[in-house]
Amino acid sequence: MYPFGMNCGEILMGSLLNITKQKKKAMIKERSKYLLVLVSVLLSVTCMAGDSTHHVLTKDDFINIVKQYHPIAKQADLQVERATANVQQSRGVFDPEIGTTLDRKTFDGKLYYSYFKPELTIPTWYGIDLKAGVEEIVGSRVSPESTLGQTSYIGVKVPANQLLFDKRRATLRQAQALQQQTAEERKLAVNNLLYDGLAAYWNWVEKYCSYRIISSAVAVGEERVRFVKLEFEQGLRPAIDTVEAITQLQTFSFQESVMQLAFRNAGMELSNYLWLENNSPAEWSDMILPDTTDFDKAATSIPDLNALLSALDMHPKLRSINYKMDILEIDKRLKAQSLMPKLSLSGNILSKGYNYPQELNLPLLENNHKVGFSFAMPLFLRDARGAYSAAKLKIFETDLDRNNTRLQIENKTRSYYNELLAVRQQLNIMTSTNTNFIKLYQGERLKFETGESSLFLLNARQSKVLETAQKLIELKAKWQKAYVSLLWASATLY
Repeated sequence: MYPFGMNCGEILMGSLLNITKQKKKAMIKERSKYLLVLVSVLLSVTCMAGDSTHHVLTKDDFINIVKQYHPIAKQADLQVERATANVQQSRGVFDPEIGTTLDRKTFDGKLYYSYFKPELTIPTWYGIDLKAGVEEIVGSRVSPESTLGQTSYIGVKVPANQLLFDKRRATLRQAQALQQQTAEERKLAVNNLLYDGLAAYWNWVEKYCSYRIISSAVAVGEERVRFVKLEFEQGLRPAIDTVEAITQLQTFSFQESVMQLAFRNAGMELSNYLWLENNSPAEWSDMILPDTTDFDKAATSIPDLNALLSALDMHPKLRSINYKMDILEIDKRLKAQSLMPKLSLSGNILSKGYNYPQELNLPLLENNHKVGFSFAMPLFLRDARGAYSAAKLKIFETDLDRNNTRLQIENKTRSYYNELLAVRQQLNIMTSTNTNFIKLYQGERLKFETGESSLFLLNARQSKVLETAQKLIELKAKWQKAYVSLLWASATLY
């Protein structure tokens, strides 16, 4: 609660009861009228927006709007969808494939050759390709190794050096790791977006509360000017008091103009984070006001530091680096395959016509088959050894980055936690200071109303109350921003 809006009725009514009975009845009547008007004005001016003509934007509503409709949040979602599409694309290397070739030549009324070869290929996870197909070869000038007529075959191709790992398995696993990494990076993007957005939100709330405080002070100043003029006209106060009252009012009015501008500009800055479902920015209005419930509850609770530090392994930044390490480990394993000789075996079981053999008996394996193999190996392996060494260095470099990142995250978390503790202590001190200045102001006003004090001293007391009230608002905003920073550092905003 704030001065000029908190317990103002009690303060002013207490002052009314303490007015000395030595004043004239007419003066008491005028003062009572003034105080009742002032009570009505002050009690209607609070930091909480409750006017039905205004729209209240709560913190939770703001967060939901940013998460759902802000372009950065949507772009992060698109990145995840793109990574999912890449996984689907990588699975395509394991799709069965059917194809055919037809090579036919006729010349001078003669059929030289006709090769018709449909084939079905089924890739498997372990690098082995299963094949089945038919051949129809006719003509008078076919190649000598070709078999005329119709034949069929079932075969297999085995890259012996790639049974444990190969490029297509590496590509799929890297795509899956990249998909998980992208999901963590999306969390980071939303976490950073909410950090900036909530900083703007609490700045907006701070400017609003400061503006309402100074507006209430202006209301008090206006009533005080009328009151002092009335007493001057009745000969109870010197003319210089009217100048003092007007000067104080002018000072507050100037501050009100400054704070009103700051509040409106803070609203415009906040509107950068408000978007509609159709990807268009929301139209800002000065009729939108904040809900200050959470703002007034500043420093009521602080997250447990040990719990935050123990959960750092789940931090999206560290998890993203872990998935990057997985991708690099897959790449290193693939590079290790390059150090091995390239050996490929293939074999087909053949059959006359389009009927596949029902049983694989020994004579069939001895006669009706086609086999082959290929072998290659660089003599120095310089390319393979260089690529493998580079892959290991990338992993070492990323591991150093992970350790450094973890230390930075931990130190940031501790730093913002320490800031929260310090601001909470400052808030307690400033709250007590503000309460004491309110008491001094209350006592000075009672002395002023009984003619035992001057308007100058009363205005000085009022200025100190206003100053500490504004400082209290700044500290509450600072605490809220530090709280958001702590959640941001530990990546728990998303």
